[in-house]
Amino acid sequence: MENVVRLTRTLQVAAAAALLLAATACGSSDSGGDAATGLNPPDIKAPTKLGKTEGAVNLIAWAGYVEDGSNDPKVDWVSDFEKQTGCQVNPKVAASSDEMVKLMKTGEYDAVSASGDASLRLIASGDAAPVNTDLVPNYKDVFPDLKMQAWNSVKGKAYGIPHGRGANLLMYNTQKVTPAPTSWAAVFDDAARYKGHVTAYDSPIYIADAALYLKATKPELGIKDPYALDQKQFDAAVALLKKQNADVGEYWGDYLKEVSAFKSGDSVVGTTWQVIANLATDEGAKVKAFVPEEGSTGWSDTWMVSAKAKHPNCAYKWLDWIVSPKVNAQVAEYFGEAPANAKACDMTSDKSFCTTYHAGDTAYWKNVAFWNTPIEQCLDGRTDVKCVPYAKWVQAWTEIKG
Repeated sequence: MENVVRLTRTLQVAAAAALLLAATACGSSDSGGDAATGLNPPDIKAPTKLGKTEGAVNLIAWAGYVEDGSNDPKVDWVSDFEKQTGCQVNPKVAASSDEMVKLMKTGEYDAVSASGDASLRLIASGDAAPVNTDLVPNYKDVFPDLKMQAWNSVKGKAYGIPHGRGANLLMYNTQKVTPAPTSWAAVFDDAARYKGHVTAYDSPIYIADAALYLKATKPELGIKDPYALDQKQFDAAVALLKKQNADVGEYWGDYLKEVSAFKSGDSVVGTTWQVIANLATDEGAKVKAFVPEEGSTGWSDTWMVSAKAKHPNCAYKWLDWIVSPKVNAQVAEYFGEAPANAKACDMTSDKSFCTTYHAGDTAYWKNVAFWNTPIEQCLDGRTDVKCVPYAKWVQAWTEIKG
């Protein structure tokens, strides 16, 4: 786990209201990107063939996705790419999805590693172009359940190459939380039992976690998709989170702080990622993490090409490189996520890595509702009501935290 400490995926709340108001999305996670939700992205054509590489590629990425040995001499998958393609990699690390959207709008970058709460905004605004997957040979080995999903495709068009994924898990201190929980009730309805020692993810998208719990426990609300909430459903989720706030000791965005809190006992139960659970265990914390009976939310990242890319040929070369088996295995282990390429599992240094991260466990991922961007057109297909857009989620999150 020595490489994991460089992970800085925080997805912090941004204040770019204009970007949030422009947010849009499509489809539910099991319907692909062709649901009738009013999304009509500009008619941008994907290339039919590649030309000569341009000598450079400008990338926006999460920390840990584009490593050239400067952070750790033993962690470098950029140098070989540059040697083989002649494309000099110029990376820009982004700290949030909103920052990625803002940077892509400048037209200065060729590709981005977007999560589902950014990818669909880029599609809708015309900042991301469709991708011709035939020009990405390694795409054929990507797990089928990552292809043509609601966050990376629209109307049968692919808008990117899947990179990796992870679930938002429930973690608990096995010595202080008894009996062992099975439900998200541990951090919602039963949170008062651990008052001051509950932790929650610090982002407006966490409202979906409350909605997921209410979907199972309050069927009368009629929640079908935790990212498609009408006003009544949204108000119920917000009310649940405001109630939870009284018992939360810390909202986490920095994963190292969460590890420290579980080691010290300041936190005993809350949401987490697999990589955090692994690191906490390695450092002596008595914790377990799992997907509760209601399922969980999660994230899936996609490499997307800018519609204004100045180096599209190098961008395509990068997309194929980053999802190639050996490199995808390196990134997955360094970052702490399930790889997208099925063949990567044979190339991880830890031979149990893909089992730990459920890389090819289709049944596991069916219980994960991957991040999506809430819009007024309800993502669950309803047309008789309007759903609450992401800008309102941001406002509500401020109120929830007080």
